[in-house]
Amino acid sequence: MSTATKTAITPAINKRPRPTAGHRMAKLRDMKVALLFILPAMIGLVGFTLVPTVRGIYLSFTEYSILGEPTWIGIDNYTAIFKDELFWNAMKVTLQYVGINIVFQILIALGLALLMHHVAKSALIRGALLLPFLVANVVVALLWFWLLDYQIGIVNEFISWMGFPRIAFFGSEQWAIPTIAFVNVWRHMGYTALLIFAGLQSIPRQVYEVASLDGASPARTFRSITLPLLRPILALVMIVTVIGSFQVFDTVAVTTQGGPINATRVIQMYIYQKAFAESDFGYASALSVVLFAILAFVAFIQMKFFKGNQSDLD
Repeated sequence: MSTATKTAITPAINKRPRPTAGHRMAKLRDMKVALLFILPAMIGLVGFTLVPTVRGIYLSFTEYSILGEPTWIGIDNYTAIFKDELFWNAMKVTLQYVGINIVFQILIALGLALLMHHVAKSALIRGALLLPFLVANVVVALLWFWLLDYQIGIVNEFISWMGFPRIAFFGSEQWAIPTIAFVNVWRHMGYTALLIFAGLQSIPRQVYEVASLDGASPARTFRSITLPLLRPILALVMIVTVIGSFQVFDTVAVTTQGGPINATRVIQMYIYQKAFAESDFGYASALSVVLFAILAFVAFIQMKFFKGNQSDLD
C-alpha cells in the first residue's frame, strides 16, 4: 500500500463518531440495570462477610462475652495465643488432618479424573461420582460414624469375621484423625475429580497426538504433558482443598467432639469451644484472625509456588 493511500486512510480511521447524548443515556440505563442485579449480592457480601469480618477483627482486641460489652485489651489475646498449649495442639492436629486429606484426596481425585477422561465415557458414571458431595457433611459423618462403630458397625463386624481385632476408628488417638480425613476424602473426591477432569478436557488433543507420533509412553506423556498443563487447575484444587481442610468442623463435632483427649480438637473446634462453650468471644475472634492470616499466607505461597495464574498453553 502506498504512502499516499495510508495517509488518506488514517484520518478516516482516527475520525471516530463521538458518543451522542442518546448513547450516554443508554449506557447510564444499562449501568443502573447492572447495579440492580448486582445489588442483592453486594448486600449479602457486605452484611454477611465484610461487616462480620471487621467486627471480628475489632473483637479480637477486646475481652468480650455475649452478656456484656467489649472491653479493649489491645494485643493481650494474641499474646495469650502464643502461650496457649491447646492452640498449638489444635494446630498440630489440624496440620496432621490437612496433610492426610490433601494427599489422598488429590491423588484419588486425579486417578478418578484420568479414568473419566480415558475410560468412563458415560455421563451416568461421571455423575455418580458426585453423589457423596451432594449429601450434607453432617449426614455423611453420621453415616460413617454408624458404619465404623466399634460394637455394631458393619465394618468392625467384617473385621471381626475375618479374625482380626476390632478397631476403635473414632475412639482411638491413633485412628481418629485418619478416620475423619477418610470420611471427608470420600465425600469430596468426586467434586475434586470433576475440577481436574475439566482441566483435562481443556488440553488440546493435538498435543497428545504429537507425543504419540514421537513414541512417548503413557507414563512419559502424563509426566511431561498432562501434569504441566494441569498446573493452573491443580493450583486451584490445592488452594480450595487446603482452605477447606483447615476449616473442618462438622465431621469432628458430630463424631468425636474433639476427643479422645484432644486428639481431634482441630482449630475450628477449638474456636467454637472458646466462643460458645466458654463464652470467650474476644479470644475466639483472635484465634479466627490468626487462622485467616495463616490461610491467606498459605494461599499466596501456593499461587506463587505452583504459578497458578500461568499456563503452558499460552
